[in-house]
Amino acid sequence: MHLSAASSRPLQGRGQKDSPISQQTPPPPAANAPGAKPAPGPAKGGPKVAGPGPAKRKGVPPSARAARPRKRHAMMLASFVVVVLVPLAVTVFYLFAIASDQYISRAGFAVRSEELNSAADLLGSLSSVSGTSSSDTDILNEFIHSQDMVERVMNHIDLVEVYTVPAFDPVFAYRSTGEIEDLVDYWTRMVELHYDQGTALIELRVHAFRPQDAYVIAERIVEESSLLINRLSAIARDNNTRYAQLDLETALTRLRNAREALTKFRSQNRTIDLEAAVQGQIGILNSLEQQLAAAKVELNLLLSEGLNDNDRRITTERRRIEVIEDLIEIERAQFGTASEGRGGGLNFSSLAAEFERLTVDLEYAQQTYLKAQAGLDTAIAEAERQNRYLAPYTQPSLPQSARYPNRVVFSLITGFFLLLIWSIGVLVYYSVRDRR
Repeated sequence: MHLSAASSRPLQGRGQKDSPISQQTPPPPAANAPGAKPAPGPAKGGPKVAGPGPAKRKGVPPSARAARPRKRHAMMLASFVVVVLVPLAVTVFYLFAIASDQYISRAGFAVRSEELNSAADLLGSLSSVSGTSSSDTDILNEFIHSQDMVERVMNHIDLVEVYTVPAFDPVFAYRSTGEIEDLVDYWTRMVELHYDQGTALIELRVHAFRPQDAYVIAERIVEESSLLINRLSAIARDNNTRYAQLDLETALTRLRNAREALTKFRSQNRTIDLEAAVQGQIGILNSLEQQLAAAKVELNLLLSEGLNDNDRRITTERRRIEVIEDLIEIERAQFGTASEGRGGGLNFSSLAAEFERLTVDLEYAQQTYLKAQAGLDTAIAEAERQNRYLAPYTQPSLPQSARYPNRVVFSLITGFFLLLIWSIGVLVYYSVRDRR
């Protein structure tokens, strides 16, 4: 019996040769245990049995347990339904069942400035047209979205009636409150302005719930924008010519005063041409001096004939000489100071000085007036060169089909953001949970 047991162990060891654990044998019973039998030894010539070893290896982690549904998983699912599915379903229902169709009228225009060359340059070149500046576009953008534009359009179109056409549309339709500020806020949503900096072209998009309304509003906006650009051009032209006009008015007033002063001088002195009067006075003086010389010659001739001093002819000649000398003195006094003048004649020295001053003032006033007139002409020409106007390249269109709102795109965007918000919330929740 012991031999058969011994022979059976090697056979069992051969069957489990590949497993190191199967080669181990249980430890022998203690020697002093009561009733313990000695373990039979290996058979002679049989294989050696390995000694006792450890029952299990150290450092091996335990295997993971099977996942089971927990309460937090149900909460995550409920939050996904509440945060994502329900709002998305409401959005889709609103877009496809409630939201009203919107028609878009498009118009395109640009602000142009025509720069004309001067009269001399027009012989060799034509006028050039340049594009708009960013300031003009910014002004136009603010004007189109301003309360002023809304009021101007309201004078021709009832915007409240146009934008309250849908019976029930809590998002896209206008809810009238009677306040112009609310209408302006809604207007900025329904009127879009797109500017291309590369081509300097402006595109206008007007939304409305009826095609004809969108077309009429777009036409009104283009017309009011054109009037605005014309007003800006007129203001710029007036600013450029205003100072030149003021200079011209000042020069004209100075010229008028100089002419009035010269006219008053001529009236008071009873002379039209002082220079001619002076020349005439000099001629009179020269004639008197010639007569004085002739009278002296005649007196000397009479004295040389041996006539008595009491002779009537000698007395006459001497009296003639005295009269001529008195006349010469009077005429000469008119060319001196006023105190030297005698006989109530004109003082040509002071008159000539006053006349020269008035003449210089008149000439200066005339030159100033001519320069001011030339400056005004230049300012007007420069203002004409910088003339700005609104050039439409696309007239307002009458839409044929509703292209807004884009329900599919809005639904996808809404779903994406809802899912993004829910994912961020879940990540925050697990991050806080893991830190506890």
